[in-house]
Amino acid sequence: MPLSEHEQRLLEQIEQALYAEDPKFARNWRVKDLRSLQRVRAIRAVLLVVVGLGLLVAGVIVQGNSIIVGVALGVAGFVLMLLGAWLALSTRSRQPAPKQPKARAPKESLKNRLEERWQRRQDEGR
Repeated sequence: MPLSEHEQRLLEQIEQALYAEDPKFARNWRVKDLRSLQRVRAIRAVLLVVVGLGLLVAGVIVQGNSIIVGVALGVAGFVLMLLGAWLALSTRSRQPAPKQPKARAPKESLKNRLEERWQRRQDEGR
């Protein structure tokens, strides 16, 4: 949902006040391109999944020599893979689909609907 003109002016005033108060901080946190930020997060997510998979495989390989180390590596790898998947899903753009209202008839009670069906069956049988 786009911002109103009043909200945009307020946001610009807050941004200008931030730049005036602490320009170095404001420059560090300024995002110029949202897509590049999403791309960087997606790349990090993929790297986490790949490293997690590597740790999981290493845990299976090491488990032959040391069960404790193998299980620890496997669990760590699994957790990294979950974090990577969560990060990948959280980077998706959150644009809600436009809602289309459904035209519904007012709900009848269950008793009324059953009685209506019964009457239709009785009428069909005659």
